[in-house]
Amino acid sequence: LPDPLGFRVQTEKCNLHATLRELTPRAESLSSGASTASLPGKPWPGRRGASRRSACPTMSPLEISVFIAYASLLACLSIYGVHRYVMAFLYYRHKFKLPTPAGRFEETPRVTIQLPIFNEMYVTERLIDAVAKIEWPRDRFEIQVLDDSTDETTGIARACVERHAAAGLDIVYIHRTNRKGFKAGALEHGLRTAKGEFVAVFDADFIPQADYLQKAMPHFTAPDVAVVQARWGHLNRDYSILSNVEAVMLDGHFVIEHGARSRSGRFFNFNGTAGIWRRKAIEESGGWQHDTITEDLDLSYRAQLRGWRFVYLKELVVPAELPVEMNAFKAQQHRWAKGSIQVALKIFPLLKEAKSLPKHIRHEAWLHLTANLAYLLMIPLSIMLPVTVVVRVSHGALEVLFFDLPMFALASFSVALFYVASQVEQGRGTWRSVKYLPAVMALGIGLSVNQARAVVEALMGYETGFVRTPKLGDAAQKKGAGSVARKRYKGLVNFQPVVELGLAAYMTYGVMFLIDRKEYWSLPFLILFQAGFAWVGLTSVYEGLRGTVVRWAKTLAPAAAE
Repeated sequence: LPDPLGFRVQTEKCNLHATLRELTPRAESLSSGASTASLPGKPWPGRRGASRRSACPTMSPLEISVFIAYASLLACLSIYGVHRYVMAFLYYRHKFKLPTPAGRFEETPRVTIQLPIFNEMYVTERLIDAVAKIEWPRDRFEIQVLDDSTDETTGIARACVERHAAAGLDIVYIHRTNRKGFKAGALEHGLRTAKGEFVAVFDADFIPQADYLQKAMPHFTAPDVAVVQARWGHLNRDYSILSNVEAVMLDGHFVIEHGARSRSGRFFNFNGTAGIWRRKAIEESGGWQHDTITEDLDLSYRAQLRGWRFVYLKELVVPAELPVEMNAFKAQQHRWAKGSIQVALKIFPLLKEAKSLPKHIRHEAWLHLTANLAYLLMIPLSIMLPVTVVVRVSHGALEVLFFDLPMFALASFSVALFYVASQVEQGRGTWRSVKYLPAVMALGIGLSVNQARAVVEALMGYETGFVRTPKLGDAAQKKGAGSVARKRYKGLVNFQPVVELGLAAYMTYGVMFLIDRKEYWSLPFLILFQAGFAWVGLTSVYEGLRGTVVRWAKTLAPAAAE
């Protein structure tokens, strides 16, 4: 294998040291007349089975520098790994502290349900029909369809609204001619004319149950409750490996994180959909603001800093559609990562000033909002990983174990525990809980380029629009229901796959080096990085090329028919 960094030379020097140490006692024994067959110890160097793993006595300054930088990165990542252990501990400690309503409403409150949509032609009618079936006194119930669409969705939504209005439902269609503020702007615009004291929000791909309000609204009998949040379910969990992995990742957030934070008194957030707000809390906290692209997280922290309390109902599940394409999933994750850092920069001064808050709540809020910084650390870690493997191989396996095992337990095993626990808590069997775990870890690594870019954009104040996640309706639930490739809505393709595939090739060098040296301690970890970057990069390129071919086919088909 090529050795551009010169570590092979260092390794050969170490092997030469070991060879000389082995030859010396043998030469002395031979000079005294001893038989080579009676000599104890290791076989002759160069013979089959000879050990080539003897440790090098000293590390060069370059090796020391690389190792220190690598260890520092792992130590920083371990902080977030320990945080996952803390979340799991808090969840199980408060597992049975279930939220209960304070009482009953003397008078049924008026509820407005807001449905913000933008170019959602495949799911709009399904959403409106499901919300229209929600059970609540019709004289205390209003639906607002907040449509910013620029395609056929406007006609579909308008026709659906007119059909339900003719049946006696209080439902209005509000269409904006500009997207100022994106989703936050649409919610703010609708709130000006909303009739309800409480406001529920559902994104276009959600399908709430008929008894949703019956189960959630009683918790607002406590006057300090600002939000009641339901758990997200998954309509198309079994569509593909990617959708299964996405489901596991979301379950970790909604089952373990939300459960731990809400029941232990920490701050947690409204997730932008499948939740209900007390209108007074929105207004007192400054309303919907659109200086970040995660308006839900922003408003959640501002409200809780003002003393409002949030309630999370783990058992109330609202199913939704998972992205079935890698580029769509990356667009969603990019928005969430960038928005969380934007909110962190905005909220940290307020957290610092909130001296009345206990320190453990402020510290947990800091870790919650900065969690995506870990992806930024993953890029230099990925670059250094093959280099450190070469360095550590030249200094013996025992030293590798002493360093790698504790760091693996802190930074990596916590991820496995976190996600397996989320599956076990939903009653899934042992095999179903662990079989997607390698893919979950690989995808998390593969997304680091996408997420690191989002973090850098947020830190640099680079403004981008609100990129919605494409929803595909029936095509995203059943593979035979229609070709995903032929659907109009697609995630954008950019330069990232080039970087991802470059890192995959770089990891391949490290894998080949370890195999060549017959050093297998770090091989599984390196393969995980290689597979993650290759999966994300290759899938992104494939989807981009597939979409281009389909567009060409559509363009050429009419010409061929003529």
